[in-house]
Amino acid sequence: MKIAIDAMGGDFGPRPIVEGVIGVLEEVEDFYPYLVGNREELEKLLPSQFHSRVKFIHAPDVIKMEEKGANAPRRRDSSIYKAIQLLKEGEVEGVVSAGHSGATMSVATLRLGRIKGIKRPAIVTFMPNRRGSYTLILDVGANVDCEPEHLYQFGVMGGIYGRVVLGRDEVRIGLLSNGEEASKGNRAVKEAHQLLEKLPGFIGNVEGGDVFSGDVDVVVCDGFVGNILLKTSEGAGEAVAHFLRQEIKRGGILVKLGALLMSPAFRGLKKRIDYAEYGGAPLLGVNGCVIISHGKSNGKAIKNGIKQAITYIQNSVTAKIASTIGQLTI
Repeated sequence: MKIAIDAMGGDFGPRPIVEGVIGVLEEVEDFYPYLVGNREELEKLLPSQFHSRVKFIHAPDVIKMEEKGANAPRRRDSSIYKAIQLLKEGEVEGVVSAGHSGATMSVATLRLGRIKGIKRPAIVTFMPNRRGSYTLILDVGANVDCEPEHLYQFGVMGGIYGRVVLGRDEVRIGLLSNGEEASKGNRAVKEAHQLLEKLPGFIGNVEGGDVFSGDVDVVVCDGFVGNILLKTSEGAGEAVAHFLRQEIKRGGILVKLGALLMSPAFRGLKKRIDYAEYGGAPLLGVNGCVIISHGKSNGKAIKNGIKQAITYIQNSVTAKIASTIGQLTI
């Protein structure tokens, strides 16, 4: 399983990226990473016992977060460009990057191309729900403006990937709107609803609160709404944790004792909402496996992002999307 890792793009440099790679090397025997970045720096960070199991690809350029992602396809010496190029040439089977997401999307779309029939690629992310599982959301940032056909295809791709990562034969697909009735939503949502009705597993419109209920497995929306949903949810989680810490500090001895007794529950909650537990967001619709991890990813997040790439590759997700899209008519 050959996977190219953009080792330079994260907010904290290559150290957590290398830590994540080591974690997978220790657990997965059939894994051969291509570490793409400053070779000298990467060789120093990777313990010598792993050097024979890793291929280093030197890339002197790094696209920083504050730079424009649209310029990335011209930066051929950058770590993300070289990683994507390895996938295009068939030398690796997937790419994982915690670098500039816009750059990753731009290079992947232009160099790999879209799956035949797919109008727009979409980024998938995961939200924890009350049933102890995850709800898949797409798109969360690749497409600010979408036509009904794009939303329909997001539903198709999300359904395929949802069955793979959730381990289910069927998944429930919902269209995010401002009400459950089919008459609710803007023009694109109303027209997309009519298209999605043809899709197996479609349960109709869902609202924001349904994302966390566990009553729907895949939620479809445009990237503008999806990104706001994602960022608002992250902010709300941080705010609740902050409020809770404040109340514990203000409380008396009984409150502090209760908090101490509840610490295992708090740890369990933290784990359920921790981004590092799933590690990355697949870019569905491009010709290949591309996993986009958060810029602030730690070693655990990178490790799980790589494992997500392995799952994607083992289940031939790209081929399944291509086959399904080829059989559908709108």
